[in-house]
Amino acid sequence: MERIEKHFFSDMGVMLGRSMRHITRSMDTIVTVCITPIAMMLLFVYVFGGAIQTGTDNYVNYLLPGILLIAIASGISYTAYRLFLDKQRGIFERFHTMPISRSTLLWGHVLTSLVSNAISVVVIILVALIMGFRSPAGILPWLAVAGILMLFTLALTWVAAIAGLTASSVEGASAFSYPIIFLPFISSAFVPTDSMPSVVRAFAENQPVTSIVEAIRALLSDQPVGNDIWIALAWCVGILLVAYFFAMRAYKNRI
Repeated sequence: MERIEKHFFSDMGVMLGRSMRHITRSMDTIVTVCITPIAMMLLFVYVFGGAIQTGTDNYVNYLLPGILLIAIASGISYTAYRLFLDKQRGIFERFHTMPISRSTLLWGHVLTSLVSNAISVVVIILVALIMGFRSPAGILPWLAVAGILMLFTLALTWVAAIAGLTASSVEGASAFSYPIIFLPFISSAFVPTDSMPSVVRAFAENQPVTSIVEAIRALLSDQPVGNDIWIALAWCVGILLVAYFFAMRAYKNRI
């Protein structure tokens, strides 16, 4: 058993390195995942920020959680894209003829998504600090924020895996991410839900992004989180479990 576990983790390390090299060699990935969310943050803070009433003097503090979720949603679309290319090029069949653990190919993509999105989050937070973002939160709230973002990334990554494994075209593999990227715009990520029409407000207050944004915002502001953190965790874990089940089923059918 110990030898099998060592074999699994060494194989997974190789697959992780392979996927990470694909990202570092793809400039459009870096632009989309990092620069686009940063450009959005600059636009909202310096162009729209003065006209948006959020009850806080520091709009970048209010905005940052939503920007982080948009960056992650943008990043996971590349997981679906890379999985689809591996499937289309017959990479699965090639690797499965070798003496390696079969699931490591899929897990390599999942871990790459975690690592690359973590890098994007750190870069965006550094830019936000330059723009005036400040947080009185201690180490534990920051760890809680990191945990929520990691769960959110994992949940969306397994959704991306389903799309990548089942899509019949490149466009279909990445198109699923567009509604996910759009969700923060119909939430409390950019403006309070109080200003929205009743129907839109009802949707905004009961979709996963709002509870995740509110939980992260409260943690970074060192304010009481209330039930938002439990609702956020329930959404993330629920999506993760369902997506993992269907992704593994699609992967087994593929191999």
